Amino acid sequence: MSTSTSIRPPFTRETATAKVRAAEDAWNSRDPNRVSLAYSEDSTWRNRNQFLQGRDKIREFLSSKWDIERDYRLMKDLWAFEGNRIAVRFQYEYRDADGHWWRAYGNELWEFDPEGLMRRREASINDLSITESERKFHWPLGEPRPAEPAVVLCVK
Repeated sequence: MSTSTSIRPPFTRETATAKVRAAEDAWNSRDPNRVSLAYSEDSTWRNRNQFLQGRDKIREFLSSKWDIERDYRLMKDLWAFEGNRIAVRFQYEYRDADGHWWRAYGNELWEFDPEGLMRRREASINDLSITESERKFHWPLGEPRPAEPAVVLCVK
């Protein structure tokens, strides 16, 4: 199995797809240390209305994110790629502190350094309130998404 950082640009469809799946698996682990290692030391982020710089800030952000977004499960899907850039669309579901369920939809733009570390991430994300019965993602918490059956990423 390839790790996210062992996959380096320039990307092919195969390597871009593998990069996206490796990122999805890492984020589903909900381990801020593991996830942060895919980013360069000086990586810059735009996440919703937040702007971050550096791996330490990313790690702090992720720690607080998963304290707030409980029962987090994510799916990422390759949208486009060229050279050292990948565009991704995603959905994730989470439960807030009051027990209310949400589905977040979004797009990410990624740019990588020659070593395969992400040096830039721009994420646009919108949240949709859902009922527990509307949830789509039910695999074990903290585990990678099962390969089958595939869930299609689409608007509600």
